Amino acid sequence: AWSVAFPSFSLSDYHFEYTDCDVLGSRWRVAVPNKPDTCTGLPDPVKGTQCTFSCSEGEFLDMRSQECQKCSGGTYSLGTGVAFDEWDSMPAGFISHGMNMNIADIYTNCSNSTWIPKGDYIASNIDECTSTLSYAVSLKKAGTVSFEYFYPDNTIFFEFYVQNDQCESTDSEGRWMRTSEKDWTPHNLKLNRGNNVLYWRTTSFALVGSAVKPVLLRNIAISGVAYTSECFHCKPGTYSAKPGSAHCTPCPADSYSNKGATVCQQCEVDKYAEAGSGSCKRRPACTTSDYFYTHTPCDSKGQTQLMYKWIEPKICSEIVEGTVHNSTGGAVKLPASGQMETCPPCNPGFSVTNTSGCEPCPHGSYSNGTACAECPVGTEPVVGFEYKWWNKMPDNMRSSVYSREYSDSARSTGWEVAGEYIYTTQGDLDSDYMMLSLTVPGYRLPHSVAKDDERSELSRISFVFETQCTADCTLYFMGYSERTNDMVEHWSGSTRKQSYSYLVKSNSTVSFTWGFQRTQAYSEAHSACVSDCRLDLQSTGGGEVLQYDFTPLANITSFQSSPRFTSKGLRYFHQFRVGLCGEEVRADGCILYLEYTFGQSQNDFPPPTVARRILTFDSVFVLLSSKCSEGTCDGCSFHFLWRSLYACPLCTESHYREIVSACIQGIQRTTYVWQQPLQCTGGVSLPAQTVSACVTLDFWLKVGVSTGTVAAILLISISCYFWKRTRKLEYKYSKLMMTAGDKECELPAADSCAIMEGEDAEDDLIYLTKKSFFTKIKSFSREVRPKRW
Repeated sequence: AWSVAFPSFSLSDYHFEYTDCDVLGSRWRVAVPNKPDTCTGLPDPVKGTQCTFSCSEGEFLDMRSQECQKCSGGTYSLGTGVAFDEWDSMPAGFISHGMNMNIADIYTNCSNSTWIPKGDYIASNIDECTSTLSYAVSLKKAGTVSFEYFYPDNTIFFEFYVQNDQCESTDSEGRWMRTSEKDWTPHNLKLNRGNNVLYWRTTSFALVGSAVKPVLLRNIAISGVAYTSECFHCKPGTYSAKPGSAHCTPCPADSYSNKGATVCQQCEVDKYAEAGSGSCKRRPACTTSDYFYTHTPCDSKGQTQLMYKWIEPKICSEIVEGTVHNSTGGAVKLPASGQMETCPPCNPGFSVTNTSGCEPCPHGSYSNGTACAECPVGTEPVVGFEYKWWNKMPDNMRSSVYSREYSDSARSTGWEVAGEYIYTTQGDLDSDYMMLSLTVPGYRLPHSVAKDDERSELSRISFVFETQCTADCTLYFMGYSERTNDMVEHWSGSTRKQSYSYLVKSNSTVSFTWGFQRTQAYSEAHSACVSDCRLDLQSTGGGEVLQYDFTPLANITSFQSSPRFTSKGLRYFHQFRVGLCGEEVRADGCILYLEYTFGQSQNDFPPPTVARRILTFDSVFVLLSSKCSEGTCDGCSFHFLWRSLYACPLCTESHYREIVSACIQGIQRTTYVWQQPLQCTGGVSLPAQTVSACVTLDFWLKVGVSTGTVAAILLISISCYFWKRTRKLEYKYSKLMMTAGDKECELPAADSCAIMEGEDAEDDLIYLTKKSFFTKIKSFSREVRPKRW
């Protein structure tokens, strides 16, 4: 007898899946091991649910019991649907690509014109290319697709359509999206069972050459897909408090939540958060840019007041210290309101009401802003708008903020009234557009001039303006008709106070808009950029700054690859155009302009002889990478190595050294040479050889010998002098000792040691006359010899 012991499995070692549905709509539930090569000891297959089975929203299918269960708090489920509400990266299954639809401009590279994930949403391209975002899904039953979009710029064509297995698209009339007024716009569409490919496509066309606002997408949800066996955690900034939630609720302002939260946490007092935030931010100190001034509407007493208001939503703090925006070192306070003043008169064509408001004059009358009066007999009023006083925004005018990027900020005030004028307020970004729109219901000429057939002027709009800027600000004046919008005029930079008039020649012009942008520095909507061909880089280790000059590489270079073949034997090649800097470059690259075209050719090309092709253009070498064929591994991203002398930094003083020659005949030469190996080009030139006066070695040798000789003579003289003095003392000492020898144990008299006057002279005379120099030396030797007693 024998037995086999099968390994035991825990619940974490395998998971359940359904087999494909058969022709009867049945399927089996099978256990799939989480580790490969494990096929024994697993639970036996069991009969699964019908293929049409699905759970409701807020539920998921528990594969063990094959029953629907409610999602726990902090999670959600669409039942038979999928949702995409996090866009930190492109979700699996989504594909985005750019395409050049302009046949007249075949050199425009649109490969980088794709949809870009922005965290909570995904944004379209903003150049003149066509960008497509697609997602393929297979539905087990009929379902729906829903999403929210923000589409405020009608200079972009935005369409959404669906194709089935036969590439049949949805109704052509319903595929074009309507522009958004102010906020996100929801959109829903029914989907058929089977395969569906969803397409979101944008195409931009520039009317005024200014910033283009992209289309934004978020919260894409698709129902009708296969079952879902798990619930999804709520993303940061959202929560679901109750079990069985079909969606997560955004956190209100000044609160936040982490992933999978069941409740939102309140921000601290010194912090704030926008609605739907995953964290709180520290409140900045309030500055003068955080408030604006305005005049209140006239009250029942006919008075108005200058008042300061915080820009809403208010995120700054009035108690934070250390701000750099004011001289006091702390946050600014809201200035006090001004004194009550008498309201100015109403604008022409209006009269004052009992409540100190203004209302238009009735038909057949006119006014200068005080009281309405009947027109004299034989005359008629000239109908129009004339705004001289700005205590209240006129009913047919609207102010708004037009931002490139969507913001959850509730702020919408771009212009504020200020009594005698209207002015632009601060935006969230300096690149925001402060918009002011004037709606005109229509035009009608007076009967006295309507009969003039030669009169081409239907109406006229005039305004006085002034701009004060510290950057590259621009004021736009645009006229809108029922079909198009045209930029009438624009002014850049600071301008003096001036008047402008525009003639209206068509009754189709229904509104006018003023748009003011403080700067375009933040805008990414430029379709071109320019490089000055110069680059500064910090050397490795934080050393000197290396400077590069690519001016010789400014011209665009064209070359083509070696021939390649498709699977069907069709020969083709890639053609590249490379321009590093120096001239206007399309929006797909400012530093390196690289684009390629795909072409076919029946011409015979010589086969490549080496794995890498080096294409030479003057002093520039473009080396196609040998790692992948033709410099590309995926057919989309091409890699190049541009080998050039100008890739070396500009030469500086640190790249050469000086060599000083010997002093020859009083002349010394200094020569400058480059450090080897030379790793620079251009830049500074080698300094010319310099010549300077010097003193030779012979001169200093002579000076040294002369000085040494003089010093030796002086030393000998000093030695002789002291030797002579010593000799005299020895002589006197000997004489004294001989005198003392006559009387033993008796010292000589005190005056016997004294040197008598004239004794030196006498002794010297005796010494000189009686003994020669050698005799003295010999005598000295005998005297110093010890005596025997």
